[in-house]
Amino acid sequence: MHLLLASLFSVSLLSALPLVAHANTETAPQDNKQANFQLDNQAHLNIATTEALIMSALEKFHTPGLAVGVVHKGDTLLLKGFGARQLSPKKRAVNEQTYFRLASTSKAFTAAALGVLVDQGKLNWQDKVIQHLPEFQMQDAWVTREFTIEDLLVHRSGLVGGAGDSMIWPEPSGFARQEVVQNLQYLSPDYSFRSAYSYSNVLYITAGEVIERVSGQSYADFLQDTIFSPLNMQCYAGDVPKSAIKNSATPYAHNDEKGMYAVPRNGIQETAQMSVAAGGIVCNAESMTLWLKALLNPSTLPFSESVLDDMWQAHTILGVAETDEEWDGTHFKTYGYGWRLANMFNYKVISHTGTLSGYQAYVALVPELELGVVLLNNGSNYGVRGSVMQHILKAFMPRANQLAESKIDNWVQAYVDYQDEQEQKYLARQLPEPVATKPMLIESEDILGTYSDVWFKDMNIEMKDKTLRLSSSRMFTLVGTLRPFEANKFVVKWDNQNAASDAFLIFETDFQGNVTGMKMHPFTAKERSRHEYRDMHFIKQDEASSEK
Repeated sequence: MHLLLASLFSVSLLSALPLVAHANTETAPQDNKQANFQLDNQAHLNIATTEALIMSALEKFHTPGLAVGVVHKGDTLLLKGFGARQLSPKKRAVNEQTYFRLASTSKAFTAAALGVLVDQGKLNWQDKVIQHLPEFQMQDAWVTREFTIEDLLVHRSGLVGGAGDSMIWPEPSGFARQEVVQNLQYLSPDYSFRSAYSYSNVLYITAGEVIERVSGQSYADFLQDTIFSPLNMQCYAGDVPKSAIKNSATPYAHNDEKGMYAVPRNGIQETAQMSVAAGGIVCNAESMTLWLKALLNPSTLPFSESVLDDMWQAHTILGVAETDEEWDGTHFKTYGYGWRLANMFNYKVISHTGTLSGYQAYVALVPELELGVVLLNNGSNYGVRGSVMQHILKAFMPRANQLAESKIDNWVQAYVDYQDEQEQKYLARQLPEPVATKPMLIESEDILGTYSDVWFKDMNIEMKDKTLRLSSSRMFTLVGTLRPFEANKFVVKWDNQNAASDAFLIFETDFQGNVTGMKMHPFTAKERSRHEYRDMHFIKQDEASSEK
């Protein structure tokens, strides 16, 4: 299940001392339940129980390995690897220096890099993007003129969630970052500008371009010089050295048919990924604990406390899920600059998740407790990061279970039950697969050729061994087999079912019956207005005019 990968707010903390980690606070007034909870006089974490829960989570949620880093009051309480970073040809263990992709927890570094430029006086959060990227263009001219640096970071552009992700994933992508920026003008808005939260990766890629243009350095070099090196972090926003790749985690997924299997397309490569500013930084738990310590002690940061305050301010309202209320007593949830903000009972928690097929990340801080945690794993099920985070964080909030609507003693089982419940709801909503009811009006031979879209570029249809094959010129793993469906529709079944879902190809003809173009739509019985293909319109090309 992946319904709540980015939205489920379950945060927690892993820590260890030789036996038990303690946090001492003052005694609270007895007449204030929330205050009494916040100022509880003792919190503790049983290390043996915690490690047993971690191993249980890895098994239950089909995840090979996990790296954990926890800091508290300036000290590293736990820095350890669990399970395997690689299953074959030889099983290799995770340790604190094992490299993972940070996925969307990379966004905080992009925001921080912009903050460095703010400190340097080279830009302002309220600068218009076109001041620094004159070529920046949204579909609406007024939105283009008014779009600020802040708007790049807070997910309120009006674009549908994930708009433009088809230029990024499945990796490897053949699109350059500059092309992603150029293609924003072709993406249709779904909401009014600044009216609603809607997650965007392409705008963080655009923010990375702003960093390069304003700083005069590459994104990778600027982060290295201004954040990673000052904090002694061994992280990579550019090319990854072979020495790091030797201790990198292989990404894995799982299903009932195949069991555990590697997802090599998302593995850590020597060459930097185009998506780096949105979700491509490579790091390990050891270095991420240095990041946590600096964030909890702002005087040691390579940017000002004023910038950190800006990053950790609420800018966009998010919804609060039922589980947030029941498990965490959450009343608010918002988005800052590269961070999510929420209350967990009476504490302010700053966090972000990161999700790629084969990698899961979670970073969380509770400044009032001087507490920070990073979890990095090489599986595809959010149950590991969620259950471990909840278990540990609640250990530092000993009255949490008394105050919560749901009394939970085993967070692994809680997530197992929750995912089972969500799967049943998902299956109940599913419609039957589309059924053809009309005869075909187009022959297979009629659709052969190259089709070009103004921003997604070329798709090619050819006959290979009596089989119709579709391939993208830019997204190299987007290859599949076509079969006739009905009337003017064919269905594409992608070779890599883990990378994309089956889709309709709907062909257009002129008055003489010649195929002139095609559109794409998800393979669903009910027509949908929101989907990844809606802004694509492929025109059939003469051989001489197709993209080379």
